[in-house]
Amino acid sequence: MPVIHFTLNGGPVSVDTPIDMPLLWVLREVLGVTGPKYGCGVGVCGACTSHLDGAAFRPCIHPVGGVEGHQVTTIEGLGAQGLHPVQQAWITEDTAQCGYCQPGQIMAAVDLLRKNPHPTDAEIDAAMSDNVCRCGTYFRIRAAIKRAAQALQQARGEGG
Repeated sequence: MPVIHFTLNGGPVSVDTPIDMPLLWVLREVLGVTGPKYGCGVGVCGACTSHLDGAAFRPCIHPVGGVEGHQVTTIEGLGAQGLHPVQQAWITEDTAQCGYCQPGQIMAAVDLLRKNPHPTDAEIDAAMSDNVCRCGTYFRIRAAIKRAAQALQQARGEGG
């Protein structure tokens, strides 16, 4: 087996696993990174959503060999320098109920706001529609994303 090298949450890692092993298993079982959750294993629920080179992706369907030389960020790495504005908004809005899907929801929301810093309700709903929350906290998720968008706008000096 070839050793696979990539950056995880800002630090270099090397793993000696089959290149076709899903990255989610490598993260959770080999590297002990448990923020990305196993939900469906086929890339449709969003519980494992993380970032690959800054864009949202589903590590449950992404082979570890595909991240060779790339940067992977999980929920653990998102707040490494202090809470990200999306994480803070999640806390302020008391978004989580059971919390299982929330790491994936947060990572998807960060990606949305990276691509669209001023999303409408319809754009939020469309962007987040493939992240499943069985508890149904969608209204709180939308409120948290709007709060985070405002915080990011203020941080950029755009006002509120």
